[in-house]
Amino acid sequence: MHAKDILIDGFGRVREEVHAAVEGLGPDGLNARPAPGANSVAWLVWHLTRVQDDHVADAFGLDQVWLSQDWARRLAFGLPRHDTGYGHTPAEVAKVRVDSGGLLTGYHDAVHAQTLGTLRTLAAEDLERVVDEGWDPPVTLGVRLVSVLSDDLQHAGQAAYVRGLVQAADA
Repeated sequence: MHAKDILIDGFGRVREEVHAAVEGLGPDGLNARPAPGANSVAWLVWHLTRVQDDHVADAFGLDQVWLSQDWARRLAFGLPRHDTGYGHTPAEVAKVRVDSGGLLTGYHDAVHAQTLGTLRTLAAEDLERVVDEGWDPPVTLGVRLVSVLSDDLQHAGQAAYVRGLVQAADA
């Protein structure tokens, strides 16, 4: 198995977890914040998708799906166009509200498709390419992709946990 195949599998698992966290939730469940200052399922899924979109597009010199496919307008959160959610205050988290889980999974699926398209083109030596000189040591493409995958899986797990809390509160 090649490294790119492992990455493809990993990002496929993120997609599965995103869909599982969102599926069947209405607007109240998607937007519920189980405690003051906590994140909602909607915010967590949007944020993990924005980070993947931003980082993969940057690493491969592509346009972000958020902008190129008009998801910023469709989701219309009233946040800066290049915002990824990093460092959001509770007030900013509260702006990320959706009426439909289909919007979240639609955006995630579009980002997932772009991610898979890039991963399928990889050769082993591509993973050694430096994509960020701002760190010591500089960040390679392989390290960046594993970092995004790790972050995505953590946030997908958080979304599943919040979903469970929301559903338990409704029972």
